[in-house]
Amino acid sequence: MSPARKRGILIGAALAVVAIVVAAVVLLVKEDRAPAAAVGAGESTANTQDSPAQVAGRFLRLFDTGDLTTAPVDDPAAATAALTGTRNALNGASVKTSLGEVPTTPGDAPSTSATFHAAWTFPGGSVWKYEGKLDLVRNAGKWVVRWAMSVIHPKLEAGQRLAVAPVSAKPIVADRDGKALVGGDAAGVAPILQGALSKVASGENSGTGATVTVSRVDASGRPVETLFGQAAETDKPLVSTLSVASQNAAQKAVDGFGGSAIIVAMKTSGELLAVAQNGAAGNQPKALSGLYAPGSAFKIATATAALQQGGVTADSPLACPGSEQIGTRTLKNDNGFDLGTVSLKTAFAASCNTTFGRLAKQLPADGLAKSASQFGLNADFEIPGLATETGRVEPSSSGDEQVEAGIGQGRVQVSPLGAALMAATVATGKPVVPKLWQGLETKVNAGYQAPPAGVLNQVRAMMREVCTTGTAKALKGSGAVFGKTGTAQFGSGADANGWFVGYRGDVAFAVMLEGSNDSKPAVQLAAKFLAG
Repeated sequence: MSPARKRGILIGAALAVVAIVVAAVVLLVKEDRAPAAAVGAGESTANTQDSPAQVAGRFLRLFDTGDLTTAPVDDPAAATAALTGTRNALNGASVKTSLGEVPTTPGDAPSTSATFHAAWTFPGGSVWKYEGKLDLVRNAGKWVVRWAMSVIHPKLEAGQRLAVAPVSAKPIVADRDGKALVGGDAAGVAPILQGALSKVASGENSGTGATVTVSRVDASGRPVETLFGQAAETDKPLVSTLSVASQNAAQKAVDGFGGSAIIVAMKTSGELLAVAQNGAAGNQPKALSGLYAPGSAFKIATATAALQQGGVTADSPLACPGSEQIGTRTLKNDNGFDLGTVSLKTAFAASCNTTFGRLAKQLPADGLAKSASQFGLNADFEIPGLATETGRVEPSSSGDEQVEAGIGQGRVQVSPLGAALMAATVATGKPVVPKLWQGLETKVNAGYQAPPAGVLNQVRAMMREVCTTGTAKALKGSGAVFGKTGTAQFGSGADANGWFVGYRGDVAFAVMLEGSNDSKPAVQLAAKFLAG
């Protein structure tokens, strides 16, 4: 064979080999592309190599959409129909699932399972969470989910379905008698306290907060079991010391007044019963933290100081002139009345400014501050949910300042809460800690000690006379009321607040009217509150 022919044969052979290799490459590319083209037809076509975890994950993604017609499940039509019915029954609630544990499965295993987490969100914000389970089986060599109603919820059985109903309105916060203060039928109750009550309840009540209940029911619709929204111990309302009856009576009294009006009432043990103020008083809780000159209502503290430090008794004879200059201050009685010489008890009942200015001038510089502290007016309490001030009474820096303080003017400041606390202390003879909750304690940052029993016995007799023959005798028809009126100038002195501070039985209270210029309207509101 010639060299040329040999070269031709070799070249031909080489070309043949190249052709075979090229053909093989083309064939491999086509075989690689064919399955990819088939998968592009839709997510329902699973590769025989898909793991149980991949299949379960794809099923859950479609479950969340509500359409299982293309899902890897052995009965897509039945699954879609059941899921559609469930979503309709749950009032269009949306569901979000996430895959849980999927055990490792041997290559020849005929079945396995996977867990998942479901969260249904209802209109109104309630969220129902639970753990579900998927059973997976091989079908024509591919893993698919075996359909059953238990896929929707693990407790659902064949022939059963889910049903939803609104939760019966129940209180989040209840009063001392179990009546609703927040939630339930509490609309309009204790408006000034709604924010504080709700805030504390949201932090203390660990219930589900469900607005709906979900039950599994049988074919006839009869409930078999409540799966979500069932009341538990933790769903019980937080209980306040307030009384809906007392609160409504106080609110009605202040709402009927034309100007700014506030009432605070408490058990003499300290449990708050009512905190009410009207629209004219604004939306800040002045009842609990607003500080005002108490006027003659402070004579409770002045009389107590005189009984302890001034060497007088309730029956001591004292002068009550219509007007008197004490130091550089000139004090006048209301309308200039002059009683001559009367007992301390009578001067207290008539509210003689001249008598009490002189008594105050004779006290030590810290005498009134000490007496005020014995009624809790310099105490400091932390009531859960409330910002409170009881008062601020400091030692006098001059004789003139002390004269003013003796009739509740000058730098003396008291809140309506503090005034009610003062009345409660007189009534019970013990230091009183204000409370708003049953089970949540008030923190005492600075406590106090009440005046001696012998002193308080005389103060009670004086406060009773105020309501029988004195400035609050309009309360004679309101039962055995003990109290003290007050009119306190503020600002330029052209206007004054009206007060009545007192107690009846085991209820102590304070009425404060901004700018009423007289205590008589406060006495009238006290009568309305007590009647309610």
